[in-house]
Amino acid sequence: MNSKISWWRTSFGEEEIKRITESIRSECISQGKVTKQFEHAIADFLEVEHVIAVSSGSTAILMALMAIGVVPGDEVIVPNRTWIATAHAAHLLGAKVVLVDVENKRPIINVDQIEHRITTKTKVIIPVHMNGRSADMLKIQEIAKRHSLFVIEDAAQAIASKNQNGYLGTQSGIGCFSLSVAKTISTGQGGFAITKNTKLANRMRAIRTHGVENVKDPDKWGMPGFNFRFTDVLASIGIEQLKRLPARIDHQKTIYSIYAEKLKETPFRLIPVNLEAGEVPVYNEFLIKNRTKWIQRLEAGNIESRPFYPDLDKASYLGEQYLDFPNSRKYGLEGIYLPSGPGQTIKNVYTCIEMLKLIADK
Repeated sequence: MNSKISWWRTSFGEEEIKRITESIRSECISQGKVTKQFEHAIADFLEVEHVIAVSSGSTAILMALMAIGVVPGDEVIVPNRTWIATAHAAHLLGAKVVLVDVENKRPIINVDQIEHRITTKTKVIIPVHMNGRSADMLKIQEIAKRHSLFVIEDAAQAIASKNQNGYLGTQSGIGCFSLSVAKTISTGQGGFAITKNTKLANRMRAIRTHGVENVKDPDKWGMPGFNFRFTDVLASIGIEQLKRLPARIDHQKTIYSIYAEKLKETPFRLIPVNLEAGEVPVYNEFLIKNRTKWIQRLEAGNIESRPFYPDLDKASYLGEQYLDFPNSRKYGLEGIYLPSGPGQTIKNVYTCIEMLKLIADK
């Protein structure tokens, strides 16, 4: 093998280049009319009223928490398996991050443990639809209603994924999505929040621009916010990427199915995604003992893989490191990403599988 197979591949074409050029030539550089076009396209796709494009998926969560009034002393419930941004958004606002273990067979928040962690200070539950897998939104909404809590869905890895009630990210007060490079569609960096609540939408739009967007009195500072704005250059990419989404969904399902079938007789244990229910895998995730050894051997064969990121209780500054999270731990210690992405070729997938089988036979 002369060239390295990267763990993630995506692509941008002439259509994106052309639209970026048009935006620059028409002086659509910062957030403006092209951003609005992109927001309308996303709203049509997800069948929601409001989309607020922002600088990242992390920003979307932070903005959502600000919009519902999270303040120091509040508590925010987060699964122990997620990208650290979910916790950082609450932490940066001075809220306490309260961690809940995940399910045994899926790295998704265990709804049966949520109520054990609710206190009088709890304000929000943030279920995370990791790798397009649906959290149990019906039970989460029941719990939230019973305790008068707000729900924000972290759907950063779940654009176009569905459950029986529709698209993930649309089944709560606010849904947050990412457009970073390692996502099904990407603008390089970027993200957006969605809501069906006009009041919340207007509040998030104001927060996105230091609290001044949509403010009626031009002689006063209306509310705290920050610069979380998107740009028309990024929106130009996003408009074309969205057109590629259906084909990319099919491609990622195909890659997932190949791995699932061809690695059945190996030590690699698939972390399942329910394709039949409408879930869309972004990554190809497995559990493997002696993970570091496998990563090193694949690297020697010019194939990249990635270990899962640590469990959130490993962030000592969150103050939850003394609790027990047995289900999370196996994912944190044994989880591995095999070559994935909408630009990953089927040939690369088979090459990776052949290498894994060769290593396993030694």
